[in-house]
Amino acid sequence: MKLFGIKKPGNTTFLILVTIGLFALMYLAGMIVFGDRGFAKPQMFLNLFITNAGLISISCGLTIVMITGGIDISVGSVVGLICMAAAWSMEKKGASPYAAIVLSLVIGLAFGVIQGFLISYLNIQPFIVTLGGLFFGRGMTAVISQDMISIKNPTFLAWAKYKINLPDFLGSVNKRGILVKSYIYPTVIIALLIVVLVIILLKYTKYGRSLYAIGGNAQSASMMGLNVRRNRFFAYVLSGCLAGVGGFLFALNSCAGFVEQARGLEMDAISSAVIGGTLLSGGIGNPVGTLFGVLIKGTISSLITTQGTLSSWWVRIMLSLLLCFFIVLQSIITKRKQKS
Repeated sequence: MKLFGIKKPGNTTFLILVTIGLFALMYLAGMIVFGDRGFAKPQMFLNLFITNAGLISISCGLTIVMITGGIDISVGSVVGLICMAAAWSMEKKGASPYAAIVLSLVIGLAFGVIQGFLISYLNIQPFIVTLGGLFFGRGMTAVISQDMISIKNPTFLAWAKYKINLPDFLGSVNKRGILVKSYIYPTVIIALLIVVLVIILLKYTKYGRSLYAIGGNAQSASMMGLNVRRNRFFAYVLSGCLAGVGGFLFALNSCAGFVEQARGLEMDAISSAVIGGTLLSGGIGNPVGTLFGVLIKGTISSLITTQGTLSSWWVRIMLSLLLCFFIVLQSIITKRKQKS
């Protein structure tokens, strides 16, 4: 359908444009109000990716699951368990960081396979299954150790502190007139690579397109010959694998494991996906929108931190208001879709 000669955007594109526009407005407001406190520096923008690299990976996994109409509230506990297991294996058992990577992926994969099987083949509600995963992951984290374990492995710390300097024009000049180069960590590259891979999976593969069909109407998808159970199963497996990667990125960021780590992270991931345009009822979603949903959450946190006097709980309050706005928007779109 065309309006004034311009093709009218679809529901997915419209929701992504709303999210990107909101992010641009929020960041521009921050640059105007807090420009004298460094908010306008390129490094401040890059820090959004550095601090949220793990969340980007996890949110992309949740986007895949939510497109099928499912949900996974266990990812925060999976991340906490992975950080603790990685710290414990390296510091208490002398394992190498390479073994910690394998352990992280195995934990994420195990959660994905078991939960995916229970949901897809035994028809148990996703919320109930992943709630069990949430309790199991948090409990196992406490069983491994109730004390915080700091990671002191030299190789791991070298990975965690390795900076990639960007070209000079992306740097900034300090008060002494000296050029300070901007930088990112390898975790940012991994997170953005995951976004690209998920885009390719969802848009350019038969499997990705089948996930949208299942989320739109599982019964119709089944009548079209799609194997709904198998496709749902692998959606949870992929989510588990991305939670494994995200967990290791979190470990690189924190260099520690403790019981309360990543508590509530699942809600950050779900809200990022919803703010990014993923419908809770399934059938619509895009990792690009999810990426900007994470950046909006990061921008709110940066604005409140830079302001300096507001409590960190204002991040939750602002996120809840945005979540309400996007859920109402999604409801309107869903009703229009049903009418058409």
